[in-house]
Amino acid sequence: MVKDIMRANSFHIKTQKEHPADSDIASYGLMVRSGIVKKLSSGIYTYMPTGLRVIKKIENIIRKEMNGIGGIEILTPIIQPAELWKVTNRWESLGNELLRIKDRHNRDFVVQPTSEEVFTDIAKHEIQSWKQLPKIFYQIQTKFRDERRPRFGVMRAREFIMKDAYSFDLDAKNASGTYEKMLQCYKSIFNKIGLDYKIVKADTGTIGGDKSHEFQVIAKTGEDEIAFSNKSDFSENVELAKAVSVYPERSSPKEKMQIVRTTNAYKCEDVANFLRVSPKKIVKSLLITVSENLHKNSTEMATDKQINISYWLILLRSDHSLNELKLNNVFSSCSTWRFANNDEIEKIMGCQPGSIGPVNLNKAVRVLVDKTVENMSDFIVGANKNEFHFIGVNWLRDLNPPDLIDDIRNVVNGDPTPDGNGVISIQRGIEVGHIFYLGDKYSKEIGANIFLEDGSSVSMEMGCYGIGVSRLIAAAVEQSHDEKGIIWPRSIAPFEVVICPIGILTNADVRKHSNQIYSKLISLGCDVIIDDRGERPGVMFAEWELIGVPLRVTIGPKSIESGKVEIYFRHSDTKVDCNIDEIVNIILENTS
Repeated sequence: MVKDIMRANSFHIKTQKEHPADSDIASYGLMVRSGIVKKLSSGIYTYMPTGLRVIKKIENIIRKEMNGIGGIEILTPIIQPAELWKVTNRWESLGNELLRIKDRHNRDFVVQPTSEEVFTDIAKHEIQSWKQLPKIFYQIQTKFRDERRPRFGVMRAREFIMKDAYSFDLDAKNASGTYEKMLQCYKSIFNKIGLDYKIVKADTGTIGGDKSHEFQVIAKTGEDEIAFSNKSDFSENVELAKAVSVYPERSSPKEKMQIVRTTNAYKCEDVANFLRVSPKKIVKSLLITVSENLHKNSTEMATDKQINISYWLILLRSDHSLNELKLNNVFSSCSTWRFANNDEIEKIMGCQPGSIGPVNLNKAVRVLVDKTVENMSDFIVGANKNEFHFIGVNWLRDLNPPDLIDDIRNVVNGDPTPDGNGVISIQRGIEVGHIFYLGDKYSKEIGANIFLEDGSSVSMEMGCYGIGVSRLIAAAVEQSHDEKGIIWPRSIAPFEVVICPIGILTNADVRKHSNQIYSKLISLGCDVIIDDRGERPGVMFAEWELIGVPLRVTIGPKSIESGKVEIYFRHSDTKVDCNIDEIVNIILENTS
């Protein structure tokens, strides 16, 4: 297929030397400087010609893979009536991120942030029989979420481009098969785009459902932390990753418990410095209050008499951090917890927060211990007396068994992996894709039912699958750039090749050979642009390095004399001289 004719003089290229004043990460600054995007308002961007080419290439990869598994593309309106969103209660539950508007007749509408409701409504009216299943509908459409604080450029913009897909199946078994098919489809999409990514088990969040995976592009400035093992397939979001005990078993006591004064030492690190011990010897204590609704099945607001308040002491090794999501899961759905305030700590424990501990504990306080602490011996805890700690503390001898033992901490580098293969490493990632198995959450609420062979009806089983198209651009730049500019994967670069003639406006031979190479590459379907603006070599090279085109061909008067042209490889930042009559074949070898 012959590519579009692209000459820089008739295209639109505008770059700038300085980073924008509001640049908070490298990708945003580089995308503005290279002319990929132009800021219109807070969290709202115009995609300029080079940026749009990147978007279209990503979309083409997505479409090819989605169509390959039987996906059917449709397009839903950006503006949607509020009624559907009220049926699923997301009119209220999505809060201020959902942009609500009214038309001239005072009717409520939303600017869609996602489209579960609309696609489920389509299935409700278009699919009646089990014979029509399975179905996968998808779209690539603009979305809007009214972020309170848009940041990181298009990474967390208010308006963004997203591919969202929705599957409809007869039952859970078939829906699970579709989910796995989509998982493999997403792998193929991200492999073809050419990014370093991880697939991680994830929380379902506000979407709902009970099975979820994220696709995370590895980057130092990513918002999420990913725990993984290089020796196995284990990979999970840190907030969900299971933390096993650091100690395989508990050692026998070697020290005698005794109380020591720890003057002015209330923080764990201060206690460690004061006692000249490792922080790994110290157990920190956190007091929380748990409120339990005694009428678990009641939908009405509980009164004070229907709420049971209990106090729990949480024990963690001092260098470990509490995982609040895991703690939420420890307590039942009818319970909520919060950290006790200073007044409550003084009243219940009899001391300031930095000195509390489990020895001689108030009987009204129950104890929840992390699995690592369960196997510790000869450890240090607060003495429930200001500026005093117990050393040489051991379970059973000095402490009663805890009320609960559970995994309540975040994993850290070097932890054993839950599958027993190797140790955990943690990297930061940028979420660019997320897939969910929804079950009948939306189909039941909206009434998307199908008739079975026996005439009965059931709610369809659903999955939803998203890819942040515009976010992928920022993630790609964030993952691969240098001091010169962007380093695009070849598959989504705005151009695969740029020809940079030196003296094209003044030297007829340069102009002739440059145009011959350009025309030959165009005829062979190569995605190439020729810079015919007559810029100085230094300016021209710097601009295309900033834009990040993978291959640059330089031809000038000396090239004509020597019969050699220079190829610059942006990814490796290397240059190679090639015979002028072999250049086309060499380029095709590096772009096919």
